[in-house]
Amino acid sequence: MKLGAFSVSLSVKDLQASKAFYQKLGFEKFGGEEDQRWLIMKNGDHIIGLFQGMFEGNVLTFNPGWDQDAQTLNAFDDVRVIQRHLQSQGVELKETADPDGSGPAHISLLDPDGNAILIDQHV
Repeated sequence: MKLGAFSVSLSVKDLQASKAFYQKLGFEKFGGEEDQRWLIMKNGDHIIGLFQGMFEGNVLTFNPGWDQDAQTLNAFDDVRVIQRHLQSQGVELKETADPDGSGPAHISLLDPDGNAILIDQHV
């Protein structure tokens, strides 16, 4: 199963303070809208998302169809294929995608320790 690009989405209290901190660790702005209170930052292949006031806790994020530079992959496992596989393995999903849909969609789940996982397809 190919999950695509990986990042950690952090719920932050102060976007500007977090941005400044991660810049000190060598991260640079890669995407996002500061006026909407979210940023994507990158250091090499390492990606973090900073989200102020959008969700509680931190989230492991996978993006089927994208590489680590947010470039569309020619071949990838669609989120609905991943959904069917996880369901066939008995994994409980918190959110599901329309199994008959196509294009952008997402699913979410929790690992055994309650860590949130988002599989978010943009293509």
